[in-house]
Amino acid sequence: MKISTRDMILVSLLTALTAVGAFLSIPLGNVPITLQSMFTILSGLILGPKLGSLSQLIYVLLGLAGVKIFAGFSGGPQTVFSPSFGFLIGFIFASYIVGKIANTKEGVNFKRIFLATLAGTATIYLFGVPYMYLIINKVLLKEMSFLTAMKVGCVIFLPGDLLKCFVSSYVALKVVPKVNMNTAK
Repeated sequence: MKISTRDMILVSLLTALTAVGAFLSIPLGNVPITLQSMFTILSGLILGPKLGSLSQLIYVLLGLAGVKIFAGFSGGPQTVFSPSFGFLIGFIFASYIVGKIANTKEGVNFKRIFLATLAGTATIYLFGVPYMYLIINKVLLKEMSFLTAMKVGCVIFLPGDLLKCFVSSYVALKVVPKVNMNTAK
């Protein structure tokens, strides 16, 4: 995959915005409320599947390398053992799926974009909740049922994530045509 200077700048920007989204955090149990997922979704909407997932992969790798860019100003290889790390893995795949669904030849469409954001959010949960369940039960050696993991890692976040989906969709409707206007692909 050939990456232009413009693409590198956009990937870096979405990586940085995801990091900023991590710092805007409300602690809530094992998984804090942040804006990371919104910027993850926006990366797929704005950059497309490959570059969007690249921005999230870079974000996760920077955090694992020790840069304190995860929620709670954390970072380093030990974060793999954090209950919330599965959500970070989900960011990479969610961005790809969002980009794949939303970026078609038919142009920008709110319905398709919104459905893409919902699919991306579901993907984040698909990775995050089971990972949280395993880490809490097998690494932290605390007893938690999968139903409880669903409640504390998913259900309480659904209203906010639905709002993030609406906001991301609206922003994408405004931003994507402007970003693509200068793209000669």
